[in-house]
Amino acid sequence: MKRMIAIALALTGLFAGNASAYGRNLVDIEVIDRETGRQMPLFESRGNSYIAGEPGHRYSVNLRNRSGERVLAVLSVDGVNAITGQSADPNQSGYVLAPYQSTQVSGWRKSHNQIAQFVFTAPWDSYAARTGRPHNVGVIGVAVFREAAPIWRHDDQEISRYRSAPNEAGRLGQSAPAPAADAASGSGALAKRSARAGRDQHSELGTAHGDREYAPVRTTEFRRASNRPDAIVELQYDTYAHLVERGVIPRRSRLYEREPRAFAGHFVPDP
Repeated sequence: MKRMIAIALALTGLFAGNASAYGRNLVDIEVIDRETGRQMPLFESRGNSYIAGEPGHRYSVNLRNRSGERVLAVLSVDGVNAITGQSADPNQSGYVLAPYQSTQVSGWRKSHNQIAQFVFTAPWDSYAARTGRPHNVGVIGVAVFREAAPIWRHDDQEISRYRSAPNEAGRLGQSAPAPAADAASGSGALAKRSARAGRDQHSELGTAHGDREYAPVRTTEFRRASNRPDAIVELQYDTYAHLVERGVIPRRSRLYEREPRAFAGHFVPDP
């Protein structure tokens, strides 16, 4: 029986920011520029969501569980699983979030104690490209799964209640193999969606394998309620200039930009 092992964030990894997240999904996602500490603004265009990154800047992906139950979030960066380094697929390992928990994922998982920082870089210098997988550079995705109901063993009546539940494995904490039809339809779904996004965007940014950083986690077991994700959230990213060039961002739309004024001040300040 295949065991589904996921990564659970230690309490030291909790994120306490008060910025609003981009979506209103089962799990909210936001991207923080770690050099400025600010959430990156979201731009919507042609049914896609975009953020503008700065080359050389470190960033983190912040996840917030909006439900009162544990969920599994499988994180894909440039089409690569951020924990295992495999080409991303929803059936792989992910981060387990407790009810209403928020956490910050700041890099590629190297061990239980270390990550390699996420850093915006040129596409050819991205981790995905350097490992022979350049086609999905420029997209961040999260596949979210609800947890299966526990299997109570008090009496035969309780056992029969759960015999028809999805992914019944016969023992608490294990995940049954997916039926052949479901496995075929779900396999590679996140990578395929990322591939379509990659063809659309031609991003001038990728995510590098940055410096090591201490970020402890622990392992836990998670039994999925379904073979298919309950939600998939995607954010495409690119340089600001290229998003303007592509028509995603209207010109002069930076939040801090404004038209010049001839009489904006009052008195002459010291230089």
